[in-house]
Amino acid sequence: MGYDLDRFQSEVNEELICPICSGVLQEPVQAAMCEHAFCRDCIIEWLSRQLSCPVDRNYVNASSLRAVPKILRQLLSRLSITCNNAANGCTLIVKLDALNSHLQECEYNPKRQLPCEKGCGLSVPQDELEDHNCVRELRSMLLKQQQEMSEIKAEINDKNIIVKGLKRELQLFKDFMHALTASNPSMRAIADQIHRDELIRWSSTLTRARVTRWGGMISTPEEALQTMIRLTLSESGCPLHILDNLMENCHERHWPCGLSSLVTRQNNRHIFDNYICRRVPGKQAVLVLSCDNAHVPEDVIAQPGLVIIFAHGVENF
Repeated sequence: MGYDLDRFQSEVNEELICPICSGVLQEPVQAAMCEHAFCRDCIIEWLSRQLSCPVDRNYVNASSLRAVPKILRQLLSRLSITCNNAANGCTLIVKLDALNSHLQECEYNPKRQLPCEKGCGLSVPQDELEDHNCVRELRSMLLKQQQEMSEIKAEINDKNIIVKGLKRELQLFKDFMHALTASNPSMRAIADQIHRDELIRWSSTLTRARVTRWGGMISTPEEALQTMIRLTLSESGCPLHILDNLMENCHERHWPCGLSSLVTRQNNRHIFDNYICRRVPGKQAVLVLSCDNAHVPEDVIAQPGLVIIFAHGVENF
């Protein structure tokens, strides 16, 4: 609704008056075709009942409304208006474009937020300060937070149920594909190609990495460290079947023969520098993926790749 004409100190041009409420335009918008201007709330309410301009009856819908020209906004901003709280004692007259900022600080505004001085520290509307009860308000806030937490927990439980269902479906699909490829060599080749394509697509999203201190390698990572790396790879978008295989290859007991012992690793040290490594996001760990490392000997690479964790010495390439 527009501003009451009686609040203005001079005559208002009729171009600045809303045809619907007959008040001075508030948050004005105009129809795209006929360019008639209205208060935003007035025209939205009007259009909820009929899709036509109140002035000339041309077709109008909410999506066709647009901002009024700059000159119209400037004319409105120059108007002088009394404060909304004049009835409460405020005698100030301000420019229309300064009204909102004044209302936030107006000492006569009954809804001005003031800090409670009784101890709770909440901001309370001025007209509610007298009846404000700290204990009651804090209890209300606590109950609201508890209700929100209950809703969040219920939502999490629902999502967990969905995730478990999806995991079961995925496992059934994997079992089906395994049975199908075991009995059909041509299907096995197709499945292998799909897995390779998935691996390449995912690896391309990871940052290249450089290992500066191979001596910092942790060849027998503890379970907590493996869990952390698994979670990070999962969050990076690693396909589940690839993730399972990769995590099996993060311990030296699953490494290829060229890396399976400290002696062989020392003998093959010159090969490490030829690895193309991908950074496990945010961790001192790298992926040496088979799709990136076709150039290295087979005895130092595994399918679909190796997870190598370090105490230190990993940086972005």
